[in-house]
Amino acid sequence: MKLNYFVIPIFVFLVSLSGSSITQKGMDWYKTLNLPALAPPGSVIGIVWTIIFILTAISAILFWNQKPASKNFNTIWLLFFINGLLNVYWSFLFFGQQMLFEAVLEMILLNLINLALIFLLWPENKKAAMLLLPYFVWVCFATYLAFSIFQLNS
Repeated sequence: MKLNYFVIPIFVFLVSLSGSSITQKGMDWYKTLNLPALAPPGSVIGIVWTIIFILTAISAILFWNQKPASKNFNTIWLLFFINGLLNVYWSFLFFGQQMLFEAVLEMILLNLINLALIFLLWPENKKAAMLLLPYFVWVCFATYLAFSIFQLNS
């Protein structure tokens, strides 16, 4: 069995666990915020992120296993790694530091990385790229929510 079948899901799990841990610590504060009408309940957010993390892991595994190896292999892996770090960093900014505007800016950067991943993956592995589309759409929606929260609470 290939090592990437363990390493990639473990990395994705650690990203998820780190972000979730930071988020949980900030929930008392979050409950005091004015939220936009479209803000989904926490249970929905948790389900969506679980699906996104599973799809991201599958995308990364598909890309890693493709033959022949991509000429953009290292760049794409760097973007996957940066994506994971930015995902956790958003939780740190928003829930950990309560820096709403900075979290919105960081989320824009996160989605630019998502978009770059999709565009770089598309010619290499269309399935891997398509698996990241829900992530991109969700972060677009989440950016709207975060910006709305910033506006409602400034």
